[in-house]
Amino acid sequence: MSGTARDQILARIRAANRAVGLTDGGPDGAASGPRAEGYADADADADAAYAALARRYLRAHHDAAAHDIAALFAERAADYRAVVERVPESGLAPAAARVLATRVAAAPGPVLAPAGLPAGWLAELAAEITLARDEPPLSAAELDRAAGVVTGCAVAVAETGTIILDHGPGASGQGRRALTLVPDFHLVIVREDQVAADLAEAFARLDPARPHTLISGPSATSDIELIRVEGVHGPRTLHILLAGRDRGYARTR
Repeated sequence: MSGTARDQILARIRAANRAVGLTDGGPDGAASGPRAEGYADADADADAAYAALARRYLRAHHDAAAHDIAALFAERAADYRAVVERVPESGLAPAAARVLATRVAAAPGPVLAPAGLPAGWLAELAAEITLARDEPPLSAAELDRAAGVVTGCAVAVAETGTIILDHGPGASGQGRRALTLVPDFHLVIVREDQVAADLAEAFARLDPARPHTLISGPSATSDIELIRVEGVHGPRTLHILLAGRDRGYARTR
C-alpha cells in the first residue's frame, strides 16, 4: 500500500475515533484509553447508517408470472453443453429407462442410484441394467467403474442453468458428493417446481447448514491454452430430464 493511501486511511480512522471521544494512541492510529461507551455508540451509529442505506438493486431478474422459468432453465443449461429433455411426469420413467439403456450400451457397468431416489423414476429399466447402491459406501474404484449415476436435486436456477444438490443424511435421492463427481455420466431429474428463477430465490429454499454442490453443465476446463477439456473434475456428460405437466416436449442440446 502506498504511503499516501495508508496515510489517508489512518487519518480517517483517527477522525472517526475523535468523533466518538476516542484518543489517538500513536502513529498507527491505535486508540488509547478509550471509553467503552464510545465504542458502543460508534457500533450503533454504524449499524444505523447501514440500515438506512438505499437498496434499490434488483434481487430477481425474472418474474415467474411473466417468464417460462422452466424453459429458461432448459435453455441456459443447454448453453453449458448439457443435454436437456423436457418430459411430462407420466413419461419420466420411460425417458429415464431410455437414457440409461443408451448409456449402458456405450459404457457397460452398473448405474449408481442413491438412497431415497423415488422408485417410480426407475420402474421401467431394462433387465440388463444393474443398479448399484452406495450402502456401504463404494470405493473410488467402484464408483469409477460405474456406467453413470442418476440423482434428483435440491433446487435448480433458471437464470444460470445451475443444478444444486444438497448432501448428507436426509438428502433424498442425491447421495454423497463423490457419487456425482467420480462417474463419467450423470443423469439428473429435475421437477419443474424445483426451478427457481434466480440465485436469491434458490438460496432461500436451501438449508445453509447442509453441504451444497452447484452444477452448471458438464465438468470442463480451459486452463491450458484455452482448449476445452471435459470430464476433468466431474462427469463428462450431464443429461437432464426436466419433468413437468403433460405437454409436447423436445430435447435441447
